[in-house]
Parts: sequence; C-alpha cells; structure tokens
Amino acid sequence: MDLNFTAEEQAFRREIREWVAQNLPADISHKVHNALRLTRDDMQRWAKILGAKGWLGWGWPKQFGGPGWNAIQKHLFEEECALAGAPRVVPFGPVMVAPVIMAFGTPEQHKRFLPGIASGEVWWSQGYSEPGSGSDLASLKTRAERKGDTYVVNGQKTWTTLGQYGEWIFCLVRTSTEGKPQTGISFLLIDMKSPGITVRPIVLLDGEPEVNEVFFDNVVVPAENLIGEENKGWTYAKHLLAHERTNIADVNRAKRELERLKRIAKAEGVYDDGRFRDQIALLEVDIVALEMMVLRVLSAEKSGKQSLDVAGLLKIRGSEIQQRYTELMMQAAGPFAVPFIQEAMDAGWQGDHVGAAHCAPLAANYFNYRKTTIYGGSNEVQRNIVAQTVLGS
Repeated sequence: MDLNFTAEEQAFRREIREWVAQNLPADISHKVHNALRLTRDDMQRWAKILGAKGWLGWGWPKQFGGPGWNAIQKHLFEEECALAGAPRVVPFGPVMVAPVIMAFGTPEQHKRFLPGIASGEVWWSQGYSEPGSGSDLASLKTRAERKGDTYVVNGQKTWTTLGQYGEWIFCLVRTSTEGKPQTGISFLLIDMKSPGITVRPIVLLDGEPEVNEVFFDNVVVPAENLIGEENKGWTYAKHLLAHERTNIADVNRAKRELERLKRIAKAEGVYDDGRFRDQIALLEVDIVALEMMVLRVLSAEKSGKQSLDVAGLLKIRGSEIQQRYTELMMQAAGPFAVPFIQEAMDAGWQGDHVGAAHCAPLAANYFNYRKTTIYGGSNEVQRNIVAQTVLGS
C-alpha cells in the first residue's frame, strides 16, 4: 500500500490551492484562523462561491452535478480548504442528506432537491435527536401519521445545529409502533416554513444560539417528500450517519488547529516549556496517526478494495483530538482565556496585546467542543460498535 501522492494528485492539489487562494474572501479566512464568530452570511457566501464552481457537492458523482472526484481528490480538496482558512461547509445539505436523496430518492426528488443543495441556495437542517432520544435514536417519538396524500407530523427535535437558519429539515419520524423500534421509522423532508413549525434557540454559555429546539404541531407534509419506503428510514439513517461520523473526524481541521495551538503557545511564552511542548508533540503524533488511518481508507477505496468500516473509529479519535487541542490552547493562554465579551469582539477588539485576539475565543471553544464526543453517536456507543465489528457479536 503506497500512501504517497502521485504526480497527478500533487498537480491536483496545486490547482485547488491556487483556486482557493484566489476565491476565499480574506475576511472569512481571518475569522476562521482566529476562531472568531462566523455569521450566516459568512457561511452562505463561501457555500455559494463553491456552488458557482460546482464544488459545494465535492463528493458527488458527475451524474448528479458533482465533479466526480475520487476519494484521494476529495481528501486533497478538503485539506487545502481547511489549511487556507475556509469555513467548514455546513454538512447537512451537501454531505449528509444529498447522498441519501441520491441513493434512495426518486428521479423527481433528485431534480427537485439536489440543485438547491449544490448551489448553496437552500439551507438544510438535521432533525434526528429528541429529548430522551439522542444516543438511543431508535427510541424517537416524533410521529408522522399518513392521511391520504400527506403526513401529519407532531413531536419535537432538539440540538438542531443552526436550525434557526434552516429552510428545509430532514427528519426521522415514527410511522409505526409495530415490531422492533428501528422498523417503524421513516425519512421525511420537511419545509421549515410550513405552518405548525416553531424553532426555539438554545442559548449556549458563549451567548450563541448554535443549537435549537424544533417543535412540530400538526405539520402537514406531502407524502411525496418521503424518501424511499415507509418504515425503512433506519436503513437510510445509517447510510447518512456513516457520512456524518467520517465528517466529524475532520483531520484537516485538526492539522490547521495544531498550527494555531503552536502560534498561541509561542505568543504566550509557553512553547519553550519542555513539558508543554511534549503535549503538543503527543497531539501531533495522534493527528498524524489519524491522517494515516484516513489515507489507508482512501487507498482502499481508490484501489476498489472493500475497506473496513472505520467510521466509528474515525469519529472516536477525531473528536477526542478536537477536545485535546482546545484544552491545550486554554492551558497555553492561562487566565487570559477566561474572559469572553462577544460585544467587544464584534466591535473590532482585535488588539495585538496579550489577552486579545488569540485568547478571546478560547474558553468558548473549549466548552463548545465538549459536545464532540457525544453528537453523531456518543463515543461510548461507537466503542461498542467497533468491538462488535472486530470481535463479533
């Protein structure tokens, strides 16, 4: 197995790097490199730039309007975008629901939904978790009752990331209570402008309404918005979750944030501390190991070999690494990491003195990243799945 990139792949990397350098807005890149708040306009602006190039659906096959890149090319694209300071593409449309629509949707659904996702015009949200149904997603209770050519949906979703911006939401809903819990779930696409939908932000410690509660009160949804077959939604959900867990690993963002950690440590004068530098080195080794795991999977995909399903492993290691680099950044800044005054940051408080630009977001990022080992299937559950895969049930 050769993990070195070919000359053609290196040329492809240079092409991507040059295009991103020419098209990524400098103000957005500055925010990303310094972990400053991205607005909806920031995220949507970059999505539309990618969409106009035909690269927002960078993982899509040509038949659905994507570039048709292989696994290595997709990885190189993601890496160059991350290192340049591009915002992480909001995954719910192009990375998560689009592959489900492609694999299980009808030709009419392809024509109806995929163009708006590919262009970045339509903002999608994910309706999976519920109060009491997170890691045990099969216990969800949001109900969709078939009435003629429509479904009537009642229930609640929670922790809906950026749901306040959502224009459409893909939901797992219960359409049957017979048999095993997994067998009564369906996959439904819902217009968030529909009467009966209420979005209530959950304000986090940093003052941001990043996640939301979404309530459905007799929401009428056309039956043509059902993906695949009724009561087969669990199968489609597993297809989607594999994409989500691999996306969570995000080794390219980890490589960028490792460099940011080094900058902070040097600015705060702790990089010369041997013990602290040892912690940075250990983190760097783990990031390289994660990258090797990703490249092994990509090599297997490129050669057409059936690779081990490592989505759970990637999620476990990637999420733990994300928590470690935010923690080390906090330790490097010490007390200067504690204050968080969003109003001052919004007003342009980006001075060069100690405790300003590079320290202001650190506490918020640290607390926010405690979630990474929970969402997308908690790491405890993922370890059980990995154990069953390797050892057998």
